[in-house]
Amino acid sequence: MPLAKALELAQEYDLDLVEVAANARPPVCKLMDYGKFKYESAMKAREARKNQAHTVIKEMKLRPKIDPHDYDTKKGHVVRFLKQGDKVKITIMFRGREQSRPELGFRLLQRLADDVADLGFVESNPKQDGRNMIMVLGPHKKKTEAMAEAREAQAARKAGRQSDSAAAEESAEEPAEA
Repeated sequence: MPLAKALELAQEYDLDLVEVAANARPPVCKLMDYGKFKYESAMKAREARKNQAHTVIKEMKLRPKIDPHDYDTKKGHVVRFLKQGDKVKITIMFRGREQSRPELGFRLLQRLADDVADLGFVESNPKQDGRNMIMVLGPHKKKTEAMAEAREAQAARKAGRQSDSAAAEESAEEPAEA
């Protein structure tokens, strides 16, 4: 269709003539409301950014001579971070004479990796870095999957609370028999 006729048609329908494929022979154009198109594409981009998750590295610091209860507490934090889909950097800090026994730190890191093997994997093996030994654990689940599961669980809890409150209101409305 000639350009003049296409422009006339666009004006008749109160739309814009937008070039879709400039390199095609002949060039391809489309009749559309360009302002609406720009708005919808901006909304799609915003929605995509909202669902996008950036990976966060959480850090947990330990000492080689850690108490069993303290170890369990720190392991609980690592488990929570991995369930949320975050990477975890575990640092073991050596002081004084502890530096001459790096195998204690290595064994502690291996034990922690074995304890959380069902939630995460060793992304970076333990390595000595000055006074510290560092290991990085990565989650099996992606951050977006973990966020989706958390939203579903929250919705289920909310629905459960609403049904509980509805049942409580219903039982309060029933008259008591004497």
